[in-house]
Amino acid sequence: MTGAGPEVLAGALPLLALLLVPAAVGVWIWLVVRRGRRLREWAHAAGWTWVGTDRTLTRRWHGTPFVAGHRARAVEVMHGTYRGRPAVSFVHQYTVNHGKNQQTVSHHVVAVSLPAYLPKLELTPENLGTRLAKALGGQDIVLESEEFNRAWRVQAHDPRFAHDILSPRLMEYLLRPASRGHAWRIEGTDVLSWISGSTNLDSLARRLDVLSTVADSVPRFVWQDHGYDPPAS
Repeated sequence: MTGAGPEVLAGALPLLALLLVPAAVGVWIWLVVRRGRRLREWAHAAGWTWVGTDRTLTRRWHGTPFVAGHRARAVEVMHGTYRGRPAVSFVHQYTVNHGKNQQTVSHHVVAVSLPAYLPKLELTPENLGTRLAKALGGQDIVLESEEFNRAWRVQAHDPRFAHDILSPRLMEYLLRPASRGHAWRIEGTDVLSWISGSTNLDSLARRLDVLSTVADSVPRFVWQDHGYDPPAS
């Protein structure tokens, strides 16, 4: 018995494609539906509200990762409260061009609301990129702890504000393994964090804890300097 000739195989390829493409699309739809169900279940269990999409979130902040690409959108949006503060989790997506090709870039963003506007303060874990940026003249505010200086790059319009926020107690907290590894920023009336990829439920609570602890650590005199008098604890 002879095998199928090249002509037979070539003729079968279009039929094979017709069978495989719908199957692949079906698997993709199933995965998307299953992921959406898992996120909704998490939101329900946490007492949060599933929103899905909210384009206003793409224009709310002006630093990383909101300054790159085009066609920005916010998906997998859910919000609620965490440790008594309004909080939101979403995926910020944008498109970048590579010649004739396009790529969608995603970052999972979580944010916790603050009771008043504060100046910008950004902390980024030290890595090759931060060291290169500093070598090219990028800002890195030096604090009292050498260990902290080696672990984090600190940027702020007002270095005094960075020193006021980053107390020895907060620096010690941010050096713990569970608190390291994710960039975060105080911007306006929020403190937010971002990582590459889609919603990561495994790290969500830990990141919200870091942001909430930062918010809790703002000294009373800093709030008062910016027009807010917090209630006595």
